[in-house]
Amino acid sequence: MSDTDASPALHSPEARARAERFTPSQRTAMTVLLAANFTLAVDFSILNVALPVIGRDLGFVTDALQWIVTAFALCAAGFTLLFGRVADLFGRKRLFLTGIVILGLASAAGGLAQEPALLLTARVGQGLATAMVTPAALSLMTTMFPDGPARSRALGLNGALMAAGFTIGAVLGGVLTGAVSWRWAFFINVFIALAVVAIGPFVLREPARLGRARLDVPGAILVTAALIALVFGIDNAGRMGWTTPGTWAPMAGALVLFVVFLGVESRAAQPLIAPSLLSRRSIAWGNAAGLLAFATFTSLVFLLTLYLQEVLGYTAVAAGLFLGVLGVGTVLGGLIAPKIIGRRGPKTAIVGGLLVQAAAVAPLAFAGTPRTWLAPVLILTFVGGIANLVAIVGYAVASTAGVPADQQGLATGLVTMSQQVGITLGTPVMSAIATGVAASTLLPGLHLAIGINAGIALLAAVLVAVFLGRTGATARPPGGLTPRREGAARSGSTR
Repeated sequence: MSDTDASPALHSPEARARAERFTPSQRTAMTVLLAANFTLAVDFSILNVALPVIGRDLGFVTDALQWIVTAFALCAAGFTLLFGRVADLFGRKRLFLTGIVILGLASAAGGLAQEPALLLTARVGQGLATAMVTPAALSLMTTMFPDGPARSRALGLNGALMAAGFTIGAVLGGVLTGAVSWRWAFFINVFIALAVVAIGPFVLREPARLGRARLDVPGAILVTAALIALVFGIDNAGRMGWTTPGTWAPMAGALVLFVVFLGVESRAAQPLIAPSLLSRRSIAWGNAAGLLAFATFTSLVFLLTLYLQEVLGYTAVAAGLFLGVLGVGTVLGGLIAPKIIGRRGPKTAIVGGLLVQAAAVAPLAFAGTPRTWLAPVLILTFVGGIANLVAIVGYAVASTAGVPADQQGLATGLVTMSQQVGITLGTPVMSAIATGVAASTLLPGLHLAIGINAGIALLAAVLVAVFLGRTGATARPPGGLTPRREGAARSGSTR
């Protein structure tokens, strides 16, 4: 079966529109899930602009400010695979709502904090909530809809709003800090958490769990420790350099822990990650593509922020508003991705998206000092944002298609992990490249970093084209379901 194969019943625009349509109960459930994931995406970036003000208000020493970001990232990325499996075993809805409650409590504590210890504890709580809610919400979406247009649309909306959340978080953090107080970056979450907890129990549905499985505790401890060590090493690289013991020692430790984890899993009666799942090329190469897609474009935002402020001389607020164009592009990409996937399959979406992203980013490696470069930069960034989200939605579809319902939490945990590790990895790598060029000005380093960024996107497209194969190449329902049969399957999955 080729990438372009599709059920004849889904060839017409009317049939595709019916296949993508949500029922009223699904629309309400999606609203709750999307609101939660959008809020968590905002939390990744909302405090970045406010860090100096928070430091002055609470008495942080300058070197400790990075822990406001690192404490969140370590927990969000380190525990996501564990909680993805917990969602499969103990209930996605239960884990989702538990995470939302923790998010509300942690955010209230952060907004009321008067000393560094409480604020850092709150950020740990927010990170743990993210690790719970994101895979649980994604697996609720993927089990709500069967493989096909409706699932692609759901994942497209989720990708669009999460990508917009990263951009909006940076702008909103600056606005709140300047107009009211950085504390409102926490308090907003409290109101959203209350709304989700009030509505969620009545509108969220999940398939009944079959039997009782046990959590692979040794595997869970090993993979969580490995991910925390990996993220810690990556984070240190951005501040200390790649050759210091604080960088390579945790990363080497992570590698050892991953090797031990694989050995434990090969002998476990009920492994945390089923070998059959890891052997799927759609999951392995889909997640690799997702990691690189997130790493390249989130780090591009960092590079462009430096370019707009340090080279073109714009203020931080102006640079943030300019990058809002990128946010619009990513939202648009998330909306059109399901249509591309429905016609051509997720593999084509990933490869095409990464190729267009590389083509849009490459000219930015020649951006100069005149402010006349602003318009080309914004146009190319807009196009690249669209393409990046098409690739991201494609990888989410490919990495969850055909996975049994009792393993969807783990599959979406892998999707979330690749996303968060990519976000954590990209900026330190590109920062090291941009600042490592010996020159009197920053621009040559930015040129090199942006060129490498485009090259990585191109390489990722080639690797996916060669290795992803046909296992993740179709997004249509299994067995070629017609819209009527697909609708019946979809409604049954939400009972």
